[in-house]
Amino acid sequence: MKNAKSVQKDMTKGNPGKILLEFTLPLFIGNVFQQLYNMVDSIIVGQFVSTNALAAVGSTGTIMFLITGLAFGMTTGFTILTAQRFGAGDMTGMRKTAVSSTILTGIVSIVLTLASILFMKPLLTFMHTPEDIFDDAYRYIIVICIGLAAQMLYNLLSCLLRALGNSKMPLYFLILAAVLNIILDLVFIIAFQMGTAGAAWATVISQGISGLLCLLYIAKAVPILHAHKEDFKLDGHMMLTQLKIGVPMALQYSITAIGSMMMQTSLNLLGSTQVAAFTAASKIEQLLTQAYVALGTAISNYSAQNIGAGDVKRIRAGFKAATLLGFAYSTIAGAFIMTAGKYLTYLFISENVDQLIGSVDLYLKCVGAFFYPLTIVNVYRNGIQGLGYGLLPMTAGIAELAGRGIVAMIAAHFLSYFGVCMASPTAWILASTLLLIVYFHIIHHDLKNLTPVQKANI
Repeated sequence: MKNAKSVQKDMTKGNPGKILLEFTLPLFIGNVFQQLYNMVDSIIVGQFVSTNALAAVGSTGTIMFLITGLAFGMTTGFTILTAQRFGAGDMTGMRKTAVSSTILTGIVSIVLTLASILFMKPLLTFMHTPEDIFDDAYRYIIVICIGLAAQMLYNLLSCLLRALGNSKMPLYFLILAAVLNIILDLVFIIAFQMGTAGAAWATVISQGISGLLCLLYIAKAVPILHAHKEDFKLDGHMMLTQLKIGVPMALQYSITAIGSMMMQTSLNLLGSTQVAAFTAASKIEQLLTQAYVALGTAISNYSAQNIGAGDVKRIRAGFKAATLLGFAYSTIAGAFIMTAGKYLTYLFISENVDQLIGSVDLYLKCVGAFFYPLTIVNVYRNGIQGLGYGLLPMTAGIAELAGRGIVAMIAAHFLSYFGVCMASPTAWILASTLLLIVYFHIIHHDLKNLTPVQKANI
């Protein structure tokens, strides 16, 4: 066990704040580069095709979030058990969870790909996608759906590495893939004039290469993940446990995405100009909020390893450290996005900027003022899931959906852009409140009287 853990990162020992920070930074950088996939698409499409083409790419953002969120939630949930077994020192169990995760991910990949291709046009129609951007939007998102397996390959392998405490190697592969994505965008969009479909193909190819690089790295440098013959004997109970964690995590992302789709539907009623402004603002927000996603992933793996070790006191210290890190970042990021964030609009739009920058600024001010509850949402939702709880965090997801959906419907009724901007902050406030209640219930009730063995098998 000692040799195995020395290769990776043992999160059951050492200062929790330092461990989380060291784990989060590569994740943050990696998430930013992953955002560059879609962001570079938007920048090059907005600069070299048209504002309508930018709106087309942006109008599919919530659908893309729904599909990729389901995929990411599944793979993350499947590998929670891997981190728990690693933290408990059970290398055989860890390998078996990796094998069953791979099988489950393959099945999910096929189902999601077929379903998304089949229902894409009706979904775009249902969301009132403006006619002047409908065709470009469909061409973009259908290619993303076709290449979903490429993204799931990277998601699975990077999640397995992170379950063992390794957040650096997935970062390196993402950086290489992001550079390739930029090159392919320029070739497909400018040289080959492929429009929005070219941007999508650049993304899919880049994601596929990052996944293959992860596979090669594991094959050459991570022997503790190399499956033995006996590891392929499927354990029905283990796979059911992985599904009990993975499916709720996927549904959590889908609930968030459905709320975002309701926002997008309300926004589409305002026309392609406001869609373009909202798209640019959302890209700026997503760039800064990747820190919360990274912190959430860090606390998830930290919690999983430490519940495997049966150390509840250390889990509480980790949640506290993650919260303080998130609040410190919120202060800096919130101040930046509410003052200077709007000037990043020039990255995405080359025409009618003066017309759109006011709407961009309004959205950024609305979300930037509520980054503190966003910290709670990401830290406590992911941390609780890392403890092995799949269904409880979904209560916060339902509250998030209700808040975002109700505000979006009111905004649609009054054709209010400000209403659309306030949908996410409302969702964050409701979800963070419920997550804190759930967390304290788990810590002071569920885990209080459990033995280390029971804690390791939650």
